[in-house]
Amino acid sequence: MRSINVQVYARDDGLWDIQAELIDTKTRDFELATGLRRAGQPIHHMRLTLTIDIAFHIVDVQAHTLAAPYSGYCEDYGDAYRSLIGLNLLHGFSAAVRQRLHGTLGCTHITELTRVLPTAAIQAFAGEVERSQARDSKQPFQLDRCHALRLDGAAVLRYYPRWAQPAAHDSETSLSVGGATRSG
Repeated sequence: MRSINVQVYARDDGLWDIQAELIDTKTRDFELATGLRRAGQPIHHMRLTLTIDIAFHIVDVQAHTLAAPYSGYCEDYGDAYRSLIGLNLLHGFSAAVRQRLHGTLGCTHITELTRVLPTAAIQAFAGEVERSQARDSKQPFQLDRCHALRLDGAAVLRYYPRWAQPAAHDSETSLSVGGATRSG
C-alpha cells in the first residue's frame, strides 16, 4: 500500500512549510535483498519539506529518508533537493525538477513527492491569493486550468464574470454544389 500525505503550515515569519510524506507498506511479509520486512512495516518512508513565500518561491528544502530497503545507501542523496531552492512552484517547476533530480541524481520516491507540491500550495494559498487578486488586474491563477473553471464555462460566468468568455462554437461550414447550398 502507498500512502501520500501533504500538510501545509503557515509559519509565524510569513513563510509556509509544505510537508509531503510517502509511506509504502505491504499487507504481507515481504522478502528483500536486505532482509525480511514484516507486514505493515514501512519499506519506504520519505519526507520532503519545502519552505515557500507568498509568491510561491522556494526558500528552503529538507529531505529525509526514515525507512528504505537499502539503509545507509538510499538516503545518500546528500543535498540534491536543496537544488530546488530559488525555484517557483508555479513557473517551470516540474521541468526544473526533472532537470535537477532525474535518474540517479535523487531518490525516485522523494522526487515523486514533488509532483503534488504545486497543487497543495495552491489549495493552501487560495484565500490569500484570491484576496490579493481582487485588487489585481491579473486573471486568477485557477481559471482555465480545469473543466469546471474554463473561461467559457458557467462557473466562471457566475463567480468570475470579469474573466468570462463566450463559448467557442464550431462554425457551420457551407458547401455550394451546383447552385444549391448545403450546411454541414
